[in-house]
Formats: sequence, structure tokens, C-alpha cells
Amino acid sequence: MVSSEQRRRQLAREKYERQMQRRAEAQQHARKRNVLVGAAVAVAVVAAAGTAWALSGSDGDKKDAAAAPTPTAAAPVKGCTTPAPGSPNGKQFKSEPAMTVDTKAAYTMTLDTSCGKITIALDAAKAPHTVNSFAFLSNEKYFDHTKCHRLTTEGIYVLQCGDPTGTGSGGPGYQFADENLTGATYPAGTVAMANAGPGTNGSQFFLVYKDTQLPPSYTPFGKVTGGLDVVQNIASGGVQGGGADGAPVADMVLNSVTTAKG
Repeated sequence: MVSSEQRRRQLAREKYERQMQRRAEAQQHARKRNVLVGAAVAVAVVAAAGTAWALSGSDGDKKDAAAAPTPTAAAPVKGCTTPAPGSPNGKQFKSEPAMTVDTKAAYTMTLDTSCGKITIALDAAKAPHTVNSFAFLSNEKYFDHTKCHRLTTEGIYVLQCGDPTGTGSGGPGYQFADENLTGATYPAGTVAMANAGPGTNGSQFFLVYKDTQLPPSYTPFGKVTGGLDVVQNIASGGVQGGGADGAPVADMVLNSVTTAKG
């Protein structure tokens, strides 16, 4: 006959197994989206929140911390202005563009945003395919009028941009391989690719506004040379709803993005 203690243990084990199954399913769903650092974000945010996932109410209350946030109306933040009129063109491309960048040359990407200008020195020598893709997409005005849709303020410190849909699941229609991962680190000012796993780079990227610890899984391809304070200002505005990961309070839109040689 099963004792009450054995039954209690059995129920506890079954509940734990259900929790683990839900967590695995949520992580699998998140990996299908082109979002920043996948489960690494969940681990960082959960750790910073004192294992909030494990301690959250009932089984039905579990939330996937790595899932892209649902954008809501953003509030104004000091230093931000009304975005330039226009909408993302939503262009899609069948394959990665042909290589045209000069790996020995210097390239600068300029983000003219509704919250200030950001300049980025691109590393064509170490990340040629990534820089080539950005040069191509910016020339196509692919990034123009797109929102920076995701901000993380605990565990890791990043602002994510580059998705015309603003959902965290958009991309240009092609993917390309990772680059420059050996010994990769992510100090403040780093610009790196968001991905949904190895070899899934598209158009989404993130700006590191404070030294961040991440596994070397996200192609670093540039360094902010001007306007890091713009990103830090966005971070100071916080996340909508007061959380640590989600749509930023600041309505930061990339009015235009250009990539220039020299």
C-alpha cells in the first residue's frame, strides 16, 4: 500500500516533470524566433530576479522569458522626438547578398534615430559577411523606420533592433553563418548579431550599453564610436510594464540607417 509520504513524493515528482516539460517546450518555441541570446536571456533574467521562474505561482503562470515581447504604446523619454514619417518597407530577399565589401577597408554605420545619432565602426576584416549584409540592407533602406523593439536591463544589458515587424521574429528572408566568435566578449559599446541558434543571422542586432557576460555565440561585428549615451538613455527609461526584459518605454525608431566606406 502506498503511504501518504510516498504519494506526496510522487505528486511532487510529477509536478516537477510537468514544469520541466513546459520549460523545454517554451525554450524550443523561443529558439524558432530570431531573438537575442535565446535561453541565455532567460537564465540571466531569472538569475537576476532570484529564480522567479521556479518560484512563480501555479503551473499555468509560467512565462517564457526569452520570448519576444508584445509591443504596446510607448511613452516619451527625454531626448527622444517624434519619429520621421514613414513605415518599414518590409523587403524580403531569397539569399544572402553577393560579397562586395573590402575586408581591408573601414566602414561606418550610422543610425539616425528618433532619440539621437549613433555611429558604429564596422569590422569588415573579422566579420565580412555580417558587414556586407548590413551594407546591403542599409542601401535597400531595409532598416529605415524600424523600432528598437527589445530592452534587457538585468543580467545582460542590451538594446535589440533590426526587425521591421517589431515582434522579434522578423528578418530579411535569408540567413548567414556566424563569424568572429573565437574569444568573443561583449563589453559596453559592442554591436553584435541576434540569432535563434548557430548560423541563423538575419537582420536583428543588439547594442551593448553596459559590460555584459554572454557565451561567445553572437557575432560581434562593430563598436559604438558615438552615441552610446543615446542607448544608455533608452535603458534608463526602462521597460514597459516595469519588467527587466521587453519593449522599451522609449519609442526609439531608426529613422534611417546608412553604411559608408572610409
